[in-house]
Amino acid sequence: MKTSTAIANILKKEGTRYLFSFPVNPVLEECAKIDVRPIVTRTERTLVNIADGYSRVSNGRLLGVAAVQQGPGSENAYPGVAQAFADGSPLLFLPGGHARGRSEIVPNFDGAHNYRGIAKWSACIHAPEHVGPMIRRAFTLLRSGRPAPVVLEVPADVFDEEIESVDYTLARGIKSGGNPDDVRAAARLLLTAKRPVLHVGQGVLWAEACDELREFAELVGAPVMTTLAGKSAFPENHPLSIGTGGYSGTGMVDHFLRQADVVFGIGCSFTSTLFAAPVPAGKSVVHITNNEADVNKDIESDQAILGDAKLVLRQLIDEVKQQGVATRPDLFHAEIKASKDAWLKEWMPKLTSDETPINPYRVIHELMQLVNRRRTIITHDSGNPRDQLAPFWETLIPRGYIGWGKSTQLGSSLGFALGAKLAAPDKLVIQFLGDTALGMCGMDLETAARERIPILTVLINNGLMGGYERYIPIASAKYRSRYLTGEYGKVADGLGVAVERVTQLSELVPALNRAIGLLCPGGIPSVEGQPVLVEIRTREEPAISKPW
Repeated sequence: MKTSTAIANILKKEGTRYLFSFPVNPVLEECAKIDVRPIVTRTERTLVNIADGYSRVSNGRLLGVAAVQQGPGSENAYPGVAQAFADGSPLLFLPGGHARGRSEIVPNFDGAHNYRGIAKWSACIHAPEHVGPMIRRAFTLLRSGRPAPVVLEVPADVFDEEIESVDYTLARGIKSGGNPDDVRAAARLLLTAKRPVLHVGQGVLWAEACDELREFAELVGAPVMTTLAGKSAFPENHPLSIGTGGYSGTGMVDHFLRQADVVFGIGCSFTSTLFAAPVPAGKSVVHITNNEADVNKDIESDQAILGDAKLVLRQLIDEVKQQGVATRPDLFHAEIKASKDAWLKEWMPKLTSDETPINPYRVIHELMQLVNRRRTIITHDSGNPRDQLAPFWETLIPRGYIGWGKSTQLGSSLGFALGAKLAAPDKLVIQFLGDTALGMCGMDLETAARERIPILTVLINNGLMGGYERYIPIASAKYRSRYLTGEYGKVADGLGVAVERVTQLSELVPALNRAIGLLCPGGIPSVEGQPVLVEIRTREEPAISKPW
């Protein structure tokens, strides 16, 4: 068989259901022959975003696989892989490469070399006999340790070379618990704290440890906050939830972080970034992570535990019970509720605003009341839509929200939403974005229509780049540099998407109800069908909930 055939067979054996691709890559045709469905997009970045979203929503049980052609395909896909690397998301990227001996000839793009800075492993399959061992290593890395992309470039001449057979053994992930002494010390530090806060990252989601997190939080009675990427790891209607802290966040996160004596990080990186709530100085810090490179990187840890979040949480639960130290099951419930009530009271005028053009906070508030959040996945896009949605969308189920922020590429939400729907066809999937972001990804609405992936796009169109006035005031005043034009519903209609357009507040709820009805006939999310875009004319809203 050809090398391309062998690769396709291995992918199917590893459980690959879709190949997110843009021709020409020989693996696409070989996958189609064996019923691994190719999803062809309009842009390479979007297909990598789809693979990323697919991996995220399945917590890596289903791994996104993407393939593109040599040269321009590999070049155009770079930002999608960079985003997956920054956010810690596993996907297998299979770019074609120039024939052996030509990859280092200027100006040919050497993918294996150039992707090394944004991949867990980036290598080139130089010979057919390397296919099995290298792909097995790739899947082992994808399922072990810190999630991140793996890149395997295949030269054009290698694809066509013959290989007699591939003796392939399925790869399995490797996970480990924490050092018992470290677990014991961390539990003691937590139980003797007067005002602890559990600082939860997406490692809890990847480890599928949400049940253990809830059990642990209730056992020790500590308030729980999540990072933006970790949002949905803990139900935000729980009496111990204080919500999310990213670039924007809840007032409760600020209140409890400031007063905390111990910040207990679980499955987080504690990376110092604009898109994370800052941990105030003077706190004792416990850091539980599966990535040793994050320990003492930006924040000094008083106690660190290296291990898988699910395994370590189970160790901690057992240790807390064994130490027999008095816990505080409901000590903070009333304080959390009072803090949340005060914060919501401050923001309710915007969430229920009757302004015209419509306030985007009103859109968020109404949408959240209309959908069944236990059967919904929503993702923001970059900029103001992220900062407006993240604090106020109350998540109820794991992966009911796809938060991203260590890389903030405009337009990524469409690919994430498409991947989420393919991974969880029984869910209503929503992307919430602005007109600036749609300009980066809008043509791939045609992909959603052509491939019959029924997602809901909620577009808040205010005709400008929100928040940019402080960066380009002169250019905006003289040359209108931050202002945009366009009726995107007309474009979406031409691409095969069902469209609702809203200009008045009285139209908002009926339009959203019609859109949800199309995607969830009888209240059950469609598995296949026509995607829907609701374009809402909104005002610019500069206010965001950023207490820190």
